Amino acid sequence: MTHELLFYGLTILLFLLISAFFSAAETALTAVARERIHQLASSGNKAARIVSDLRSEKESLIGTVLLGNTAVNIAASSLATVVAVKWFGTDHAIAIVTTVMTLLTVIFSEVLPKTYAIHHAETMSLRLALPVKLVVKLFYPITWSVRCFIRALFKLFGVDITQSETLVSASDVIRGTIELHHQEGQVVKQERDMLGSILDLNDIEVGDIMVHRKQVETIDASLSAEALVREAVSIMHSRIPLWRNEPDNIIGVLHVKDLIKAMGSKNGVIAYETILAMLHKPWFIPETTSLRDQLLAFRSKRQHFAFVVDEYGGWQGIVTLEDIIEEIVGDIEDEHDETDNDIQRAGRDVYYVNGSVSLRDVNRKLDWSLPDENASTVAGLLIHEAQTIPSIGEHFDFHGFRFTVLEKDAMQITRLRIEKLSDAVLPGVAGG
Repeated sequence: MTHELLFYGLTILLFLLISAFFSAAETALTAVARERIHQLASSGNKAARIVSDLRSEKESLIGTVLLGNTAVNIAASSLATVVAVKWFGTDHAIAIVTTVMTLLTVIFSEVLPKTYAIHHAETMSLRLALPVKLVVKLFYPITWSVRCFIRALFKLFGVDITQSETLVSASDVIRGTIELHHQEGQVVKQERDMLGSILDLNDIEVGDIMVHRKQVETIDASLSAEALVREAVSIMHSRIPLWRNEPDNIIGVLHVKDLIKAMGSKNGVIAYETILAMLHKPWFIPETTSLRDQLLAFRSKRQHFAFVVDEYGGWQGIVTLEDIIEEIVGDIEDEHDETDNDIQRAGRDVYYVNGSVSLRDVNRKLDWSLPDENASTVAGLLIHEAQTIPSIGEHFDFHGFRFTVLEKDAMQITRLRIEKLSDAVLPGVAGG
């Protein structure tokens, strides 16, 4: 009797261990990061390749795990019932077996292995990959039959399981992962902004980030050579557009480095024709060009400067390689740049902002979420929402913020006060 009880006890223990194996395998193989497994598989890790194969056939994997788990749990409970009946009789056997096997199964075959596997998903998935693959192959005829039966049942009731739910783009998945890690403290705000900006390059157009022509310093090509040199040296930029007859007629781009080099070889004296000969041909691009395409174009053409034109061919502004890079990493300032006063803190949730500042810059610096679908600048957003040109002192409430006009230059809003409102303040209210 003692040997028989020992045999049953060891067999039940073996079944519980097998159940724990299936539970750990299911959790590890489904919880492990797909990107990490792909990286390991690409580097030649054989176990990672098996994991990748198993994950690609999730129906077979889950079916095998459920089949194995159910079979060993039922077998363990049946043997425990046999032992309980022999020792305690039929009256108490069911209650004892139900209590004891439930505790053993839940603790040692479910919670314990799954808890360990979810905290060591990568290690466990790689270790269990090969034995799970063998079990999947062994049970394949059964799991295949079960899957066919289930699909037939779904089809009988008019349910099409071959149609997946709406697919999520890879960029959305990456963006969600970045935001999740940021909330958990694993990614700082600056890194989140940089990674998010890279994903946005295909959705942002050069017209959204260009320097408007009103802010571009240009030179009249009809000036004398001496005046041209004097103007070029006084402008703190390395590339300067030249125009003739009218500002819209851009004839070329003067590289100050080329000018200085030519003047050095001619003892500081340079002819007008020499200046015109060193002009670079202007490069015009549509304002609807995406930043990603323009970045690739800058690289292929080995140029850093382009003119942005609208649908009618009129030039609206300029965009440079630095502008696109700044969209990714933030403002890049050198020792010659003036101190940035575009956004100044005036109090708690109150800021003074220049009207020409882009909404993307405001959102990135202040961690706000002002909409930029219909306008690219703060002033543009105010005009779009107000449906008028506000006067100095007027304020408008929308999107949870109060916009107050502080300064104007003719019809252009140059300075605003923006206050983040509490939830109690209703949007859409205007006042003087």
